[in-house]
Amino acid sequence: MKKPVSRILVINDEKLVLKELIKGLNAAAKSLENPLGISFIGVTTAHESLQAIEADGDIQAVVVDDTLYTLKNAEKGSRSLQMTALELVQKINRFRPELNIYILIAQEQEDEVVDALFSETVDGYFYREERDYRGMYRILNAQLQEKARTPFYDQLKNYVLMAKDAWHTPGHSSGDSLRDSPWTNDFYEFFGEHIFRADLSVSVPMLDSLMEPTGVIAEAQKIAAKAFGARRTFFATNGTSTANKVIFQTLLAPGEKLLLDRNCHKSVHHGVVLSGAHPIYLDSSVNKKFSVYGPVPKQTLLNAIEKHPDARVLILTNCTYDGLRYDLSPIIQAAHAKGIKVIIDEAWYGFARFHPAFRPTALEAGADYATQSTHKVLSAFSQSSMIHVNDPDFNEHLFRENFNMHTSTSPQYSMIASLDVARKQAMLEGYKLLSRTLELAKEVRMQINSTGVFRVLELPDLLPDEVKHDNIQLDPTKVTVDISRCGYTVEELIQELFERYNIQVEKSTFNTLTLLFTIGTTRSKVSRLYDALMRIAREGRAPRRLYQSPQIPYFTDLKYLPRDAFYCGGELMPLLDEQEQENTHLTGRVCADQITPYPPGIPVLVPGQTITQDVIHYLVCMLRSQKRVEVHGIVYDGYLPCLRLLTLPEEKGLKKLVK
Repeated sequence: MKKPVSRILVINDEKLVLKELIKGLNAAAKSLENPLGISFIGVTTAHESLQAIEADGDIQAVVVDDTLYTLKNAEKGSRSLQMTALELVQKINRFRPELNIYILIAQEQEDEVVDALFSETVDGYFYREERDYRGMYRILNAQLQEKARTPFYDQLKNYVLMAKDAWHTPGHSSGDSLRDSPWTNDFYEFFGEHIFRADLSVSVPMLDSLMEPTGVIAEAQKIAAKAFGARRTFFATNGTSTANKVIFQTLLAPGEKLLLDRNCHKSVHHGVVLSGAHPIYLDSSVNKKFSVYGPVPKQTLLNAIEKHPDARVLILTNCTYDGLRYDLSPIIQAAHAKGIKVIIDEAWYGFARFHPAFRPTALEAGADYATQSTHKVLSAFSQSSMIHVNDPDFNEHLFRENFNMHTSTSPQYSMIASLDVARKQAMLEGYKLLSRTLELAKEVRMQINSTGVFRVLELPDLLPDEVKHDNIQLDPTKVTVDISRCGYTVEELIQELFERYNIQVEKSTFNTLTLLFTIGTTRSKVSRLYDALMRIAREGRAPRRLYQSPQIPYFTDLKYLPRDAFYCGGELMPLLDEQEQENTHLTGRVCADQITPYPPGIPVLVPGQTITQDVIHYLVCMLRSQKRVEVHGIVYDGYLPCLRLLTLPEEKGLKKLVK
């Protein structure tokens, strides 16, 4: 098994002093217990230290000598200021906030230095004159071990190794019901012994309670909050879908306004129904050439904030599925100026805190809440997510009541453990792994473009015209490939990659494929992908005409609260008339369900929304498309596709929304 490597960088401008420090600290590391592989390296200038921190992902902590206030330049005898310790600490913290920072100070300067650095992220101080290398090492080692600690996973593992007899749920009783069964032992063998022994229940007090954590789950969440830059962090085992709903029900009372991107995940739209909120739907930007749906234009957002200062909440998705990132800070500032809370769905961006190429994160930009699918882009099990809170007005009791309303009383403990471990990995090697991921993504871009047939779309290609001046950025780990010259339809190409080359891609439009790079992407996978695309390119097929699905119509009129419309009984009306033509009798009626074609996953109708002829035409085109499209929310009466509509008497009983 690989052992960890941990380097601690010491910065001191006196070469002889630095040499003595490094020698003494490394001697201490060799003579004392060192399970994390700690060693010490040194540099004499602030510039060199920043270079080392950027280049070396195994650096875990920094010791800065406060004499950087009077660092010498390279020229002999020069005493001009290079960089203060305060400036260097700030730069390190902005670049890699997960690093521990300690300051070497002289005792007579203690008050001055501590006061100057008090508000910064400094973990501690050492007296330079003491030269207590073993004491310094013990403190640095203990701090690093604290970061490496996984309170819940460690306790779960300890409990499993105790081998207690289970007289409690779950019914498989540590896998005993499966292990010796001739009918089901293959299931046990496939998943392995520990997955069943670790599948426990709230009957085990030493493993804490997700619904009211006071022990190891509370500890794990506290460490995660520090790692992700939050005041509070909560683990969710029902995915970010549930996380969004919990926040909605905490912040929104029935009838209160909510500003939201129509392109938000369907869980957001479900949250609107559950909370009874009054949504103000904002149309996202659209790149029609590639059927890519981008951010809501900044001016649209600012106008909505001005028009609806009584809104309680604004929610946006950052980054989008295709990797487009908002310039969040000015939008959040405008919302906060009106007293509007900001939620950012960071389902696809949970790793961003751990590499400067991806920052600022939503919380760093000022968001009150961020939800993250830790399972999508870090090393947690599926459905394992986090809720991060920075809201200064956070109502913990109300949040907890809503959290417990959605959370199972029998959570999967392996999922909680995976969140604990995913956080540990992100803190200790996230920068290193993400640097590798970025390098691989850069290589893939060059390789795909070299095929002469496939082309990677860059930011200018992907940006819809409406947001070209909104300072949108691209997450380079989402690689979108134009396949229009390869001679395959997108469905044929996906099938070819899967069946012939054993490659499964993330998503597609009619003329693009999207590849998702993560910290688990390897150079071998990259080589196999390049080989597959190059072989397909060399087939020399003539380009095919690719048929584009119609664009989703702009949002129409919302006549009633979605919750009110959804809970009506309604009636079914077919999309097609007796001549198999579009049913014009639907025009002007009000939908009672959420109708979502997937892809792209954007609701074309929500409960309470007025149906127009454009909407009917779009839905019929989706159902008749040669490309397989799921249309969620359609009701089939036999083979006849229908919509559930409000009846006219039901409409009379509902209160119309004020426009």
